[in-house]
Amino acid sequence: MNTLIQYMKRNYKLVLATLVLSLGLFAFTTALKPKGDPEKDKMLLELLTFVIERGHYDPAVIDDQFSKGIYKDYIEALDPSKRFFIQSDIDEFAKYETQLDDQIKNKDLSFFNLTYERLMKRIDESKSFYKDILAQPFDYSVKEEFNTDYEKLPYAKNATELKDKWRKQIKLSTLSSLTDKLKMQEDLKNGIKPEEKSKEKTTEKKAEEKPEAPKSFEQLEKETRESSLKSLNEYFDFIGDLDQNDWFSVYVNAIATRFDPHTNYFPPDEKERFDVSMSGKLEGIGARLQKKNDYTEISELISGGPAWRGKELEAGDIIIKVAQGNAEPVEVVGMHLDDVVKKIKGPKGTEVRLTVKKVDGTIKIISIIRDIVEIEETYAKSSVVEKNGIKYGIIYLPKFYIDFENNDSRDAGKDVAIEVDRLKKEGVQGIIMDLRDNGGGSLKTVVDIAGLFIEDGPVVQIKSAGRKQEVLYDRDKKIQWDGPLVVMQNSFSASASEIFAAAIQDYRRGIVIGSKQSYGKGTVQNVIDLNQFVRGSSVGDLGALKTTTQKFYRINGGSTQLEGVSSDVAIPDRYAYLKMGERDIDNAMPWDKIEPAQFKFWDKQNNFDVAIDKSKRRVLENPKFKLIDENAQWIDQRNKENVYSLNIDQFKAEQKAIEEKSKKYKSIADYKNSLAFSSLAEEKELMKTDASLKEKRERWHESLSKDIYVEEAINILDDLQPKTLDKKEVKIKKDKLVKS
Repeated sequence: MNTLIQYMKRNYKLVLATLVLSLGLFAFTTALKPKGDPEKDKMLLELLTFVIERGHYDPAVIDDQFSKGIYKDYIEALDPSKRFFIQSDIDEFAKYETQLDDQIKNKDLSFFNLTYERLMKRIDESKSFYKDILAQPFDYSVKEEFNTDYEKLPYAKNATELKDKWRKQIKLSTLSSLTDKLKMQEDLKNGIKPEEKSKEKTTEKKAEEKPEAPKSFEQLEKETRESSLKSLNEYFDFIGDLDQNDWFSVYVNAIATRFDPHTNYFPPDEKERFDVSMSGKLEGIGARLQKKNDYTEISELISGGPAWRGKELEAGDIIIKVAQGNAEPVEVVGMHLDDVVKKIKGPKGTEVRLTVKKVDGTIKIISIIRDIVEIEETYAKSSVVEKNGIKYGIIYLPKFYIDFENNDSRDAGKDVAIEVDRLKKEGVQGIIMDLRDNGGGSLKTVVDIAGLFIEDGPVVQIKSAGRKQEVLYDRDKKIQWDGPLVVMQNSFSASASEIFAAAIQDYRRGIVIGSKQSYGKGTVQNVIDLNQFVRGSSVGDLGALKTTTQKFYRINGGSTQLEGVSSDVAIPDRYAYLKMGERDIDNAMPWDKIEPAQFKFWDKQNNFDVAIDKSKRRVLENPKFKLIDENAQWIDQRNKENVYSLNIDQFKAEQKAIEEKSKKYKSIADYKNSLAFSSLAEEKELMKTDASLKEKRERWHESLSKDIYVEEAINILDDLQPKTLDKKEVKIKKDKLVKS
C-alpha cells in the first residue's frame, strides 16, 4: 500500500487523461499465447481491486449493485449487436448477475469461463449462417424491415430466429451497397460524372481509367453478396485470431469501468499503444476512432492530417467499409476497432477509400491519401485578422501539452506566451483562445496560460480522497495580455480546457462562447504499471491501469464534472441535441461543490455585459444560426430512426428523401464570413522555405474564413473595444454639458 501511495505522489500530475482516450471503454490485445493462464487472470483480478480500492478517488462498493453493472457492460461488450447469444444463454448467464462481486473477491473465474466457452460455440455456429444466406440472391421486392436499435431489441429465442436476424442484417448491408451501385450507374447513363476518387492521382493514372460498361441488376446484386461474404470471412478470421486473454481483457475492463468511465485496464500491447499515442506522432489518415456498439465512429480529426485537409470526413461519421485504393471495399461493421485501424493505416502516399455514413444519414465514399501526421500540428498556433480597421488575433490550442520528463520539449504554457507576444507585436486589439475539440492535458499548463491573462491568483482547485483541497495559483503578477479576450469552446472541449474556460469566466476576464456547455470531465487520471507490485513473478507482463485519483474544481467552488462550463453566449451547433457528454454516461462521477477560493473579479472591461447581450441578440436573429439549429434537431431525429425498409423501392425512396432534406442544409458548409486571416511575421519567414507549413496554414486560414463561430467571436471583440464616439454622439454630450 505504501508503495502505491508513494508511486501516486510521484506521478499523479503526469497524466490528465484526454477525452479521446477516455471515450473508448473496451480494448483488445493481439494474441499472447494460445490459452489463458488462470493464475495470471486471478492475479490480475486481485491487483485490479487492490489498486483501485486504495488509489481511486471514490471507489465504488463492490456489491450486488456493482455486480449488476459489470454484468450488463460485459454482456453488451461481448455481443453488442445481439447476433451470437440466444435468450436461453442470457437466462443461464443471468443467474450470475448479482454474484460477480463475490467471484471477484474470491478470484473465481467460473462466470468468465462459462461466457467465453458459450461465445466461442455461438461464433462457430454463426459461420454457417452467413454463408448459407449469401449463397442465394436476395428478394428485394419483399416488404420487410430491420431495426438496428440493438440495445432495445430482444435476443433471438432460438437458432432459427437468430439466423433470420443475420439474414436481415446482411440484407440491409447489401441493399445499401446495391442502391449505391445502381445510382452510380444511373448517373453515368444521364451523363453525370462521378466525383474523382482522389485529387492526388496522377495524370497517367487518370488516362488509364476506362469507363465501366453498364451491368445488369443481377450482376450488381451478385457483386454485393460477394463483397459481403468477403468482409464477413475476414471478420470471422479476425475473431478466430483472438485468444482467451483477449476476451479476458474485455471482462477486466467491464469491472474497471464500473468504478468510473475513465478507469481502464491496459493489457500489455494496449499500454504500448497508449505510450506511443502520448508521444504525439500519428500515422495514417489523421483521425481518431471509437467503437459505438457494432460500429466504428470518427471521434476526432487531427489538425493538419490528410482527413482534415480533405475536408470530407468529420466527427460523428460512421465507417461502414474500407478499401485499399481501387480494391474491393471490405465491410467493417462488427469488426474490432484495432482491426479497423489496421485496415485504415498504411504507408505514406497510398490511398484508402472509406465508405461512411454521415451524421445526416447519407452514405458517401471518401478517398484519402495516407500521410504522416506530425506532432507540430498538435501545438499552439495563431493568426491575425482585421475588421473595421482593427487587428485581432486568434490562438488555436488543440491540447494542454507538456513533457515532464524533458524540460527542453515543447510546452503549451511557453508556446502560448510566445504567440501572445507575437500577436502584440502585430498590434492586435483583442485575442481569441480557441479551445474547441481540446480534450485536455496538463493542469500545470492551464495555470501557466491562465496566468498570462490575469494579474495573479487561484486558477484551479484539486481534491484528493480524504484530503483538503489544494489550490493551484498563478503567482506571477505580470499580465501578458490585459486587452479584450474571448474563449471558444464546444461540447468536445474537456478536462483541462474546461478549467481554463471556467477560470476566465469566474474572473469575468473574458467571454466564453460556443456550445451550450462543454464535455463535463472534472477528474484526473493516473496510469499505474501493475508489474511493480509483483516483481519476480513468472506470469509475464500484467499491463497497466488508468484510474481516477482526483477531482478538480473551479475557483468558485463548483465542479466541472457532468455540468461542464456553460457558455456566456450559447451558439447552436450540429451536435447540440446528441448525447455525447460525460452527463450521458450512466456511471459517471457526480457533480459536487467545495468552498470557493479567494479571488478578485477583473474590473478593466467596462462593456462586458453589453457585449454578451449584443452577441446573444445577433445569434438569435442570425438566419444561418437558425438553420444550424434546425439541422441539429434533424440530425437528432435521424439518429433516433433505426428502422430500415428491406424493400428496394421503399429503401430508395427513404434514402432519396434523406438526400433531398440534407440539401436544405448544404449552405451551412458553403458559408463564408468574408474575413481574411494571415500568418504572423515569424511564420511568414518560415513559410518561404517550408511548403508544407505554408499549405497547412493556408488551409487553416481558409477554414477560419468559413467559420461562422469565429466570426461571432470577432464581433464580440469588436464590441469589447473602448467606445469611440462619433461626431453626432460628441455633439449630444456637449449639449448635455451646456444644459447642466
